[in-house]
Amino acid sequence: MKAKVKYIDKLQFCAVSDSNHSIIIDADKNLSYDQGIRPKELLLIGLVGCTAMDVVSILKKMHVDFTDFTVSAEAKLTDEHPRVFKSIKIHYKISGNVDKDKLKKAIKLSQDRYCGVSAMLKKAAPISYTYEIEH
Repeated sequence: MKAKVKYIDKLQFCAVSDSNHSIIIDADKNLSYDQGIRPKELLLIGLVGCTAMDVVSILKKMHVDFTDFTVSAEAKLTDEHPRVFKSIKIHYKISGNVDKDKLKKAIKLSQDRYCGVSAMLKKAAPISYTYEIEH
């Protein structure tokens, strides 16, 4: 896997993934243009994207139908530099006639076995999670 960033101006870069997709990363208006995602935000997006893909894939294999699904995360940062994640909380929210035990199993499989982003970040900060089912 490879990634690269190309400098644009101030603290703005175009990041290009190995799959040749791009995204703008930037800093806030005090330092740059505030027109892109911050690098640490990308880490959280990677985490929720990874576990969301796992959970949906597992639920589909379990023949669980749902009408809506979101995964969000909140990370607390250390006060001292380098400011790193000191804890991460993930929240899964699903709508539909979803069996709670199947959802719990899918989340646990993602967190304990399949999500590589979670496995990497757990080495730096504890990850906890909650879930809710809306019927």
